[in-house]
Amino acid sequence: MTVPPADDAAKKELPPPSYRSLAAPVATPVDKFALLPAFLKVRGLVKEHIDSFNYFITRGIRNIVQANNRIEARNDPNIYLRYTNVYVGTPSVQVDYKIENITPHFCRLTDRTYSAPIRVDIEYTVGKQHEPQHKKNILIGYMPIMLRSYTCVLHGRDEAELARLGECPLDPGGYFIVKGTEKVILIQEQLSKNRIIIDTDSKGRVIASVTSSTHEIKSKTVITMDKEKIYLQLNQFTKPIPIIVVMKAMGMESDQEVVQMVGRDPRYGDLLFPSIQECASERIYTQQQALQYMDEKVTYPGAGNQKEGRSKSILRDVFIAHVPVKNGNFRQKCIYTGVMLRRMMDAILNADTFDDKDYVGNKRLELSGQLISLLFEDLFKTMNSQAVELMNKNSDKTRSSPSDFSQLIKHEAITSGLERAISTGNWDIKRFRMHRKGVSQVLSRLSYMASLGYMTRITPQFEKTRKTSGPRALQPSQWGMLCPCDTPEGEACGLTKNLALLTHVTTDQEEGPLMNLCKSLGVEDLTLLSGEEIHAPGSFLVMFNGLILGKHRQPQTFANAMRELRRSGKIGEFVSIFANEKQHCIHIASDGGRVCRPLIIADKGISRVKECHMKELRDGIRSFDDFLRDGLIEYLDVNEENNALIALYEHVDQDDVERSSITHIEIEPLSILGVVSGLIPYPHHNQSPRNTYQCAMGKQAMGNIAYNQLFRADSLLYLLVYAQRPLLTTKTIELVGYDKLGAGQNATVAVMGYSGYDIEDAIVMNKSSLDRGFGRCIAMKKYTVMKENYGDGVSDRIVKPQRDKDGVLLMQNMRLSDQKAESNHEMWGKDLRNFCMLKVQIIVLELFDL
Repeated sequence: MTVPPADDAAKKELPPPSYRSLAAPVATPVDKFALLPAFLKVRGLVKEHIDSFNYFITRGIRNIVQANNRIEARNDPNIYLRYTNVYVGTPSVQVDYKIENITPHFCRLTDRTYSAPIRVDIEYTVGKQHEPQHKKNILIGYMPIMLRSYTCVLHGRDEAELARLGECPLDPGGYFIVKGTEKVILIQEQLSKNRIIIDTDSKGRVIASVTSSTHEIKSKTVITMDKEKIYLQLNQFTKPIPIIVVMKAMGMESDQEVVQMVGRDPRYGDLLFPSIQECASERIYTQQQALQYMDEKVTYPGAGNQKEGRSKSILRDVFIAHVPVKNGNFRQKCIYTGVMLRRMMDAILNADTFDDKDYVGNKRLELSGQLISLLFEDLFKTMNSQAVELMNKNSDKTRSSPSDFSQLIKHEAITSGLERAISTGNWDIKRFRMHRKGVSQVLSRLSYMASLGYMTRITPQFEKTRKTSGPRALQPSQWGMLCPCDTPEGEACGLTKNLALLTHVTTDQEEGPLMNLCKSLGVEDLTLLSGEEIHAPGSFLVMFNGLILGKHRQPQTFANAMRELRRSGKIGEFVSIFANEKQHCIHIASDGGRVCRPLIIADKGISRVKECHMKELRDGIRSFDDFLRDGLIEYLDVNEENNALIALYEHVDQDDVERSSITHIEIEPLSILGVVSGLIPYPHHNQSPRNTYQCAMGKQAMGNIAYNQLFRADSLLYLLVYAQRPLLTTKTIELVGYDKLGAGQNATVAVMGYSGYDIEDAIVMNKSSLDRGFGRCIAMKKYTVMKENYGDGVSDRIVKPQRDKDGVLLMQNMRLSDQKAESNHEMWGKDLRNFCMLKVQIIVLELFDL
C-alpha cells in the first residue's frame, strides 16, 4: 500500500472547487444581472405610482378626515356631526338601486369611471336631543381607483385570472379610467419643501428661502441681505422687517445671544453688526417694542387697533410655518432663524456653499397619491362647509328643532370634483393656491413603449418657453436616477425627464418613532442648550425632514449607527442619512418624493453579494427583498450618494488603498438608462443626440399594444399585421416584456450610391416585399351608433355581416358604412375596407354577446 505524498494529502483536505467558488465575491457584472428581473418582479415599472396611491387610501384619507372630523351648527355647538371612521370600498356602480361590482375592462367599453365608494361611520345629534346617535356606511363620494392598487380587482391576480377579466398581464397599471378613457397622473417635479435654500435673487442679493408646508398652511419665508443689512420678507408685511427686530419680537432680546447663536467666528459678527446697529437706531430693545414696530407694518385691510397683536400670530403661524411653537415658546424658531443666517453668511464668505436648485437632491417628485390627497382634502372641506351652510339656513327658517347633519351630506361634490380634475387635468385648489394644468393626460396606447414612457415621465415646474440653460443641462446628480437620453426635442428639451430603470420614488413614512430613535442614540435637545453650545466645534446639528431635531457630539458614530439599523431592517429601507461636512449637519429624510436606487454594499471594496446568494436567487429560494433584509443591498438617495464611493464593477486586481475606500457597487451599469432608451442596442457607440432622437421615435413604433388589443374599443388603434422580434435585442427589452409584444419588422437594407437615387432621407422599396406584406398594418377606429326604438317592439339591431352561399359579403345591410367608405375609396382598397368593417362589427358583436 503506497502512502500519498504530503501535497496530495493537503489537496484532499481542501473542499471541492465548486464549494470554494460559492464563497467567492462576484467577479463579473454578468453574475449580478439576475438582481434586475428580481427587482422588477418586486417593485415593477410603476410601483411608485401604486405605492403613493396605496398610502393615500390606507393612511392619507384617514389623516385628512381625522384632522377635520367635527362640524357644528353655528347657533348651537351641541348640534354636531363627527366622523369616526373612513374606508374605501371595492369598485362598484349603482344600477336601479342595486350595487354591482365592476372591472376596468367593463369601464373602458361602457365609458364609465372605474371608481369605488368612500364610506364613513358618523356620530351625530338631531335637534335638541343631545344624546349622540350613530350611523355606519354613509356614502360621501366615489373615488377613481388606480389599476393594480390595493382596492382594484386586479391586485395580486395571476395571468389566468387577468385574462379572464379581459386584462393584459404585461399592462403595468398605475393609471385611472375616467369616463372610459385611460388617464395617467404625470409625476410633478417640485423644489423641496421645509428645506433652507441659499440662492441669489434677480438683483444679485443673497437670499435664504424656506417654503414651509404643513396640513394647515403653506407659506414662503425669505431672508435677504440688502446693502449689508439683513431683512425678513413676508407677504403679510408691507415692507421688509430688519432680522434683529424679528429675533427680539420672538423673545431673544440680547444682541450677544443672537451673535452667539449664529457662531463665534468674528466674520459673522462683522456681517451682523450693520443689522444690530439699524435695530438700535430704531430704538427697539425689548420684545414689546419689536412687536409694536412690526404691528405697524402688517398688511391688513383695517386700521388702528385691529393690527395689534397681529404680528405675533404671523410669527407663530406663517413665519417658517413648519417649525412648531409650543406654549408660546419661540425658542425653536429662533434657533432655525439662526441656522438660516449662518448658512447665508457662509455663502457670502464662501461661494461654494450656495445651493443649486437644479441639483436632484433639492427636488421632490409629487406622485398621484399626493396630488389626489390635496384634491380630496379641498373637496372634503368644501362638502363640510356646504353642510354647515345648509344646516344654518334650515335652523334660521324653521326656528324649531333643526334636522340632523347626516341628511345634509351631499356626495356629489367629492365625486364630480375628483372625476373632473382627473378628466381635464386641471388641478384648481383655491384653499392651497394651486392652479396647475395638464397634471393628468390621456395614456397613449399607440404602442406598448409609449404607454410605459408615460408612466415614468416627469413634468417640470418651469415654463417651457424659458431660455435658461441651467435646468435643461444634464446634472451629474441625475446619474442612475434619471435617464440621460430620454427627453423630448424642442422647447421641453431637458425639462421633461424620465426615471431610470431601477429608480424608486419614496412615499411618506411615520415620523414619530424615528424621532424617538434619534433621541435615544444621543441627539441632544436644543432647547436645553445655550446659543454658544449649539455650534460647538466637532458637534453637528441633526436635521430631520427640514426640522432641527437637536445636535450630536459624535456625528459619524451616529450616522453609522443609523445606517446599521436601516441595513438590519429596524427602520424603513428608504430612510436617508446624509452627513454634510460643509454645513456641519446630519440630514435625516423619510419624506415622500425623493428619488433613490438600490446599490450593493461593499466592505472595503469587496461585495457583500456572493455567488451563493446569486445561486439562491436563481433557484427561487431568495427574493430581492431578502437581499435588503439581510443587509446585502440598500437604497441610497441623491444626498446620501455624496457620502458613498460607488464602483461600476468589482475589480479584484485593484490595490488595497484604492479598494478600501469603495463603499458600494452598482448592480448593473445599464440601469442608468430608462425604459425607452434601454431599447437602443449599443447606445454607447452612438453620438449622444442620436440616442435622444431614437427615444422619441421608439415610442412611435407600430406593433402590438397589449394581449387584449382586439377586445378594446379605443378611438384609434394601429396594429402591425406581421410584427417581429428584433434580430438584435437588449437586456432591457427582455426585462420589460417588450419581446412578447413585438413592434416593427426586420428589414434587409442595401445601401448604395447611385446617380438619381441620392436624395437625402428618401427610400426605394422592393415592390414584391410590399406585396408579400412588409409593413402591412390595420388602422381601427371606433364608431358610435345610436340604437333607436320605434315603438311596438320595433328597434334597430346590430347583427353579424351576412354572406351568400359562396361566402361573399352582402353589402345591402351595410349601406351607411358602404357610402362612407366609398367616399374614401382612393385611400382604402375595397378588400381592406370590407375587412375593417367586418373587424369592427365582430368587436361590437363580442361586446354585446350576440
